[in-house]
Parts: sequence; structure tokens; C-alpha cells
Amino acid sequence: MILTDYLRSEKDITWEYAYTSGVKYATIRLPDDPNFDFTNYKKIKAIYDNFIKFGITPIALEPMPNQIWESIKRGDKNRDKNINILIKLLAILDRLNIRTVCFNFMAYVGWTRTNAKYLHRGAFVTEFNLKDYKKSKYKISEKELWNNYTYFLKKVMPYAEKYKIKLALHPDDPPLSKLANVSRIMTSLKNIKHAIYDIYPSKYLGLTFCQACYTMMGEDIFKLIPLFKDKIFMVHFRNVVGNKSHFHETFHDDGAINMNKALRCYIDNNINVPVRVDHVPTYLNENAKVAGYGSIGRLYAIGYLKGLLEAIDNKEK
Repeated sequence: MILTDYLRSEKDITWEYAYTSGVKYATIRLPDDPNFDFTNYKKIKAIYDNFIKFGITPIALEPMPNQIWESIKRGDKNRDKNINILIKLLAILDRLNIRTVCFNFMAYVGWTRTNAKYLHRGAFVTEFNLKDYKKSKYKISEKELWNNYTYFLKKVMPYAEKYKIKLALHPDDPPLSKLANVSRIMTSLKNIKHAIYDIYPSKYLGLTFCQACYTMMGEDIFKLIPLFKDKIFMVHFRNVVGNKSHFHETFHDDGAINMNKALRCYIDNNINVPVRVDHVPTYLNENAKVAGYGSIGRLYAIGYLKGLLEAIDNKEK
């Protein structure tokens, strides 16, 4: 497994913590500035160079930039223009040797929680409870989503293959087929298989294997990992308790998933891909700008993940 951390393009304390924790590789997020030009090689190369100078090598991109990605998922009037921008971005990633892109297909409503301050083991974690969900004004059907997803694959996958960029599909979070009037399609094993095997079969189309999402689907990840071993392009190392209608995050070492067993399963199946900790607790004295993405809880999670990986490696020796 290739230990990475999720780092924004603007340097902040998470860069420092990752580096001092011994993380050598990054899953990077490009700027959220609506005026950022994703076709400008020099601007993206400058971001890449800043990481390299700091001592961390970007190897994956997450997420697809929302400025261009939302219209592709929704299938609106700007879709074709943004698909062309995305294709040019893939060419830039190829030049920079960034070979993995994590993407989801949640239109209008992304990963969703109803509570950012669920108290767990003395820290705040995020919680989702369907009965507390406040519906949005948006509406989209399953048919529209599948049509938009198919359109995207047929337009973009030839270029992903040309540039040898692996596109790694993340399941919907939570994996519910509907949030009010917004349908979701990447919510079941059947649909995930259809999404990566049937529409556009390609060795460059696979999965971001988010352990928690598949667990919330009710699936046994220890059966899925061998099943998808050739399609897992990235791993989100996350732990939860509950079910898809009501769950909360946990510290990585005390949720429903046996994390040591999970890592062993990846390694036993020769899955050597970028892995990053995801949705960490927020400590009580910490001011996290985005719930689940603070820095102190991430330190704990990285240390735990790194310790497990080293323990497995030492046992094999």
C-alpha cells in the first residue's frame, strides 16, 4: 500500500503534519477558486512543484474539480465545455505522472451528514440520520444520472486510456438511493458492478474503495476486496458504526470494521495502491474548517494506519 495524505493545493498545517509523520506521497485537491484554469499546465505544474520542494510527491487527484465536475454529473448546458476542460486536465496529469483520479457521481448533493458534532470518545465526529435530513430544492432521477454517467464515460474514458490515467469511482455517501428528490445510483454492489464493468469496460476504470460506504451498504468488505482486487485503484481508510440510514464516524481503531484485517486483506490480494485516512475526528480544542478534515485527528489516524502497515510488513519479514 502507498501511504498518502489528502492535501489541499495551498500549503497549510496538514502539509507539515503529513511530512513530519513520514508521509511521502499526496492525494491532492486542486484550488476551489472558480476562476482557476484547469487547462493551464504552468499553474498546475507550479502547485506540483511546491509539493515536490516540500518533500511530498503528488500521485493522485481528489476530487474531480467541482467547478467543472458538477455540470457533467447534472448534464447541464455546460457539460460538453467542461468535459473538454477535463480531457485537457487529464493530459496535464499525464505530464506530471499523476496516475489516479478519485471521482464520485453524486449530483447536486455530495457526501452528506446531518450532524458535525456527534460526541464520540471525547471528540466530535460526523453523523448521518435520515430522519434529520433537510431536503434540498434539487431534483434528478436515476435515469438521468445513468444517462449522464454513460455520456461521461463514453466521452472521457478514451482519453483516460490514452493518457493512462486511472479513474477511481467512489460510492455514494450515504449509500441511499434517494435523498428527498435527489436520486443516487452508486449505492449498491449491483449498481457499482454495472458502473465499472458494463457501460465502458476498461482497465483504467475502477474504484476508490471506501470501506465505510461499502460497510454501510451492508456488504462484507472482506469478500469485496478479493472480488474487486484488479479494480481497486485507491483506498479510503475510514471507520463507522451504524447503518446507511443512521451512522456516525469513529476513531479509526474502534468502529465496525476490523482495520488490521482490512489492510491484511488488501496486501494478501496484492493491492498496492494509494491509501489515505478519511473523515477524522475533531478534537475538542481544534477548529476544523471542514468537519472530518481537521489536522489533529488526522495525526492520530495517520499514526494508526502507518503503525498497522509497518506491523504487517514486519510480520511478513
